[in-house]
Amino acid sequence: MSRCLAAASLAVLPAALLADEGRPVVAPGNPILADGRYYSTDPAPFVDGDTLWILAGRDEAPPNVNDFIMNEWQLLSTSDPASGRWRHYPAIARPETVFAWAEPGRAYAGQIVKGFDGRYYMYAPVLERNSDARDRFAIGVAVADRITGPWRDAHPAGPIVSQRVPVRNAIQNIDPTVLIDDDGRVYLYWGTFGQLRGMELARDMLTPKGAPIAVPSLTGFFEAPWLMKRRGTYYMLYAANTAGPDSPCTPAIYHACIAYGSAPSPLGPWTYRGTVLRPVSSTTSHSGAVAFKGHWYLAYHTADAVGGGHFRRSVAIDRMAWDDSVTPAAIRPVIPTRRRQPPAAPTRNIASAAYATASNEPVPVQYWIKSLNDGVVRDAPLPPDLWGSWSPNNPPRQWIEYRWPQPVTLDGSRIRFWADHPAGADEGVAPPRGWHLEYWHDGWKPVSGASGYGTDPDAWQAVRFPPITTRCLRALFDASGRSGRYAGVAVQEWEALAPSAAVPSRTKPLIVPGCTRSDG
Repeated sequence: MSRCLAAASLAVLPAALLADEGRPVVAPGNPILADGRYYSTDPAPFVDGDTLWILAGRDEAPPNVNDFIMNEWQLLSTSDPASGRWRHYPAIARPETVFAWAEPGRAYAGQIVKGFDGRYYMYAPVLERNSDARDRFAIGVAVADRITGPWRDAHPAGPIVSQRVPVRNAIQNIDPTVLIDDDGRVYLYWGTFGQLRGMELARDMLTPKGAPIAVPSLTGFFEAPWLMKRRGTYYMLYAANTAGPDSPCTPAIYHACIAYGSAPSPLGPWTYRGTVLRPVSSTTSHSGAVAFKGHWYLAYHTADAVGGGHFRRSVAIDRMAWDDSVTPAAIRPVIPTRRRQPPAAPTRNIASAAYATASNEPVPVQYWIKSLNDGVVRDAPLPPDLWGSWSPNNPPRQWIEYRWPQPVTLDGSRIRFWADHPAGADEGVAPPRGWHLEYWHDGWKPVSGASGYGTDPDAWQAVRFPPITTRCLRALFDASGRSGRYAGVAVQEWEALAPSAAVPSRTKPLIVPGCTRSDG
């Protein structure tokens, strides 16, 4: 060995050892990786001896890009979730380096299980590089002697599931979940966009046994199945998006909850049982659950890390409890937790203490009225980041309203419009032709002395006025358009400004009655 080669080998060795041992992470709460250096998503927990592992994808989308930029998988591990001590193993595998038939990117949700031969098997959805399928997503299986890798293709002939194998299908084949049952039989489920499939695999962990089954009975199934077993009953967690103002799942169709069903056997029949986790700060929701050292844990992802977003998600984990007073046992709702947040800075904006309502309630399910005063402004918002009025027949005027439990004094407001059509358009969503504020004082009164009402989208439009005291404030919009055809209006955030700054309330009112003559 030459002197130069020996020096290079010594330089590489510590990095390799570090990859094996992982980088220590202290996580005093959720999300586990919170500083914005690495985003993590689609968690798949796995217990191996006295260690809890979480396989995760990695989000790498810039903050203004609404797309899943995911090039690799990573691992997190701990011997005690409550301790907050974790180890992070970045870049354990990439689609194109594991599967010769896969193209780079789209390292979507996978799962690791331990096979009968003591090796680790990772079921991973990837894009087939050379395929004439209408949808090229396929499920491959990788194998490794250690959970951290190196990973290699366990089935070099190609994927075990695609639109061509084991039988032709027309669904998008992603989100695999695997269970090795107590009797040694192996089961695989997968699916998205409302299509859930399942089948048994042979002991080689690769070969299908029988044709796949379709599961139509899990209410609101969208994607992200997770198969597990407890005390003889089989459970399926999944992301659901049954949307509506009274939905136990989500008010906005772009958001998802984690719902679940149960079955007496691994291939069903499946019965819907309820909601485990309400919508989190990211539009997507993906979970996995395991028993570890006497407790059950639910892993999921949120947008709560520094710089986080719908495409910059981060893994969180919380305890999951069971109700054994019913049969089959029910999963109790999980309340997501977060790291301790720094004290809120004083602000003049008191919108967070108000209840928001609108003229178009129930608001169309692609929008979310709670986004009006959530304090979040995104570079590239999605529909649930907005209140919107679009419908097939938009009226010439709409309004949004804040109601406070007690009278407040205001001397300003700021609003941030969103549009996908230019001013003057009579279709889509456009800036309003004009708008103004009204407040309640023995009836609705225009706010006098207002400084002006700008309408440009994607920028704050500020209004100043002499102080008023009221319990209800409205913003009224004259829609863009003419001759009976009008565009919709959309608002990402609406602030109500008091004369002086104070620490805002972290508690939002659930409901506040409208103003009446007694409020005059």
